[in-house]
Amino acid sequence: MNDSMIRIGLRAFVLAFVILILLMIVSGVLTRTVPAGLYDRVLTEGRVMIEPGSFRYVDHPGLPVWRWFTAPVEVLFAEGSIVAITIILFLIFVGASFTVLEHGRILHTLLALVVRRFRANRFMLMAVVIFFFMSVAAVLGVYESMVPLIVFIVPLAHYLGWDSLTGLGMSLLALAFGFSAAITNPFTIGVAQRIAELPLFSGAWLRVIFFLLVYVCVLLFVRRHALAVERDPEHSSVFAEDQRLRKELGPDSLPPADAMTRAMKRAILWFGGAMGTAFLFVFATARHPVLSDLAFPLMALLLLIGGIGAGLLAGMGPAGVWRSVRSGALAMLPGVLLVMMSLSVRHIVHTGGITDTILHSAARMIEGRPPVVAAFLIYAVTLGMNFFVGSASAKAFLMMPILTPLADLVGITRQTAVLAFGFGDGFSNMLYPSNALLLIGLGFTVVSYPRWIAWTIGLQAVMFLLSMVFLYVAVLVGFGPF
Repeated sequence: MNDSMIRIGLRAFVLAFVILILLMIVSGVLTRTVPAGLYDRVLTEGRVMIEPGSFRYVDHPGLPVWRWFTAPVEVLFAEGSIVAITIILFLIFVGASFTVLEHGRILHTLLALVVRRFRANRFMLMAVVIFFFMSVAAVLGVYESMVPLIVFIVPLAHYLGWDSLTGLGMSLLALAFGFSAAITNPFTIGVAQRIAELPLFSGAWLRVIFFLLVYVCVLLFVRRHALAVERDPEHSSVFAEDQRLRKELGPDSLPPADAMTRAMKRAILWFGGAMGTAFLFVFATARHPVLSDLAFPLMALLLLIGGIGAGLLAGMGPAGVWRSVRSGALAMLPGVLLVMMSLSVRHIVHTGGITDTILHSAARMIEGRPPVVAAFLIYAVTLGMNFFVGSASAKAFLMMPILTPLADLVGITRQTAVLAFGFGDGFSNMLYPSNALLLIGLGFTVVSYPRWIAWTIGLQAVMFLLSMVFLYVAVLVGFGPF
């Protein structure tokens, strides 16, 4: 039985491991050099928010150096550990499920149907797929629960004659940039507007224009790369890493039409039903703050059930399914370690008591600035805080109680402050190795973190400039209602 194609390569693992170790050390050094500080917290409508003006310096917790390196284990037992445990189980379950689909040739047969239908219109298919990922994230705020689809889109890109980077551009990049170009995202725009006492989802006209421009940029970026790969496969920076996948999933390796046996149809229908049920729950609960937290673990469980059931229906037998489940789960263990390390960076900073100090210093930097400069600084501060606080809604409850009165003081509208917060929250998710979901997405492919950064950094620069232009326009027109 072949190894699973869902596995992180040794070189990619080592590079990510070294980067994360360095970030853990830097975070530890910050806890020794930045004074510890604290804002008071208040419970408002079931959510913990900070009290503006309550900041004070406190005694340093004195985080010992050895705890910098035990932090990856500590995240499994610290406050909010359910997030880390859920992500780890998600990785293992998804790896196990899709390895069953791969070894049973179910994944290949399913993708063959799509390729035969759309090969002649492959760039139209690319445009639709990118729009789907971006719009789901921008409107519903669905992000984590869409990550499993990367395992479909990357092989699809290979079958269409492209590479792993193209597949990631159609899925992971589109998903993250859609989340950033939020229109009615309840976890960024919704929470931030509620705290700023703005009408819910007001000001959507400007955000729709921004979303459409971001969509065009992403589509042109990915399409240009795909065309270059079609002309010369060696143009791809992951050409060598893609060699095995190219042999297994190239345009000339499609399963024959008669591979769609009755057993295979039953297997595909079973898995499709499990996945459809998972997505229905995700979409139905996207705007519910409590039920949406259940979407991630439920999707992982349903995918595992769907994969195991599909393998049995395809005739793999219990022993064959078990071998594939075990192989897929083991292949994800290096990714699990990287996720634990990425989460530990934020854990070190939080345990060292300097998160509030960083926010307080940033707020003082914004005070007294001209309106345009203040809007740019709110954007920059959110970009920085996103490194230390990953959750969009948690960051909103942390920052917006301070940013709202600051916006009033410096002469920008609260709606502009929300817009700057939304821009700063999203795009950097595809840059920071402390973002666990970025490592998960890359871990499903052969693409290393440095290769990903090298490929996307130009587009990130375009997004940064575009965001600045829209913030300038927002200040200029008094983007409101207030």
